Amino acid sequence: MRLHSLLPLATVASAHTIMQSFNGKPQGSGIYMPSDDSFIADVGSDSMACNGAPVKFFKPSSDVHTIQAGSDVTGAWLHTLTSTGPDEYADNKVIDSSHKGPVFVWMKKVSDATKNPAAGPGDGWFKISEDSYTDGKWGVDNLIAAGGVQKATVPKCIANGDYLVRFEILALHSAGQMGQAQFYMECAQVRVTGGTGAESPATVPIPGVYKADDPGVLVSIWNNVGKPYPDSYKVPGPRPFQCSGSSSDRNSTAETVENKNKAQNKNNASDNHGKDSGGAVAAPKRQCRP
Repeated sequence: MRLHSLLPLATVASAHTIMQSFNGKPQGSGIYMPSDDSFIADVGSDSMACNGAPVKFFKPSSDVHTIQAGSDVTGAWLHTLTSTGPDEYADNKVIDSSHKGPVFVWMKKVSDATKNPAAGPGDGWFKISEDSYTDGKWGVDNLIAAGGVQKATVPKCIANGDYLVRFEILALHSAGQMGQAQFYMECAQVRVTGGTGAESPATVPIPGVYKADDPGVLVSIWNNVGKPYPDSYKVPGPRPFQCSGSSSDRNSTAETVENKNKAQNKNNASDNHGKDSGGAVAAPKRQCRP
């Protein structure tokens, strides 16, 4: 689906998701406005940084949100900009619950945050938060439960200055085939104050941080009874940056997140009348508008 004005962007139903606010400020106020709510599939595309082509008549925002280092930032996702509940393409207002996968928040120091999204592609990105897969819950499950609000803490030890904050959803419901993982992202422009500048995060390039055949990108998440609860999942990309002495992120302590709920799989098998398919089961289908 390609949308050609702000009105369709806000009113036409689709099968995907879009960020509608940052720290309570609406899209267009320091948030890049892509032309539609679709995903990026090409991990080598510059669009992986801050999304694809802008909405028609887009003008870069001069708004830069001042953020205190050590404080939280929030981005709110909705299935469409006006979603209030389920529709024919999604079973809730955020993103269809079949779109299981991890969610991340990244930052990049830039000379001028108002150059969003042009300043996005390239090196300089570091992850500050991830919610992947723990105890039978995906990051997307938690995002839906939170009403679409994704939260992260800006590290206290980074330098002051302009940054892009990148919110990302990686939907894995079709990722068993090469090039079918779905990446959703939006970038907000911020100015960090109150940082100590004591530490410099190691950085990675976007695009470049992901490969199409990475184990966490090319992966079938469906177990042998068709449930999205694999025995393990290897999170792609680096672990979140932490200032020295900071407590570990609850989902970043290991590269491979083990499913501690294997008993649930056994229960699922019982719920399937004791029938084991003997192999992978295709993901359930839900109608999606192209």
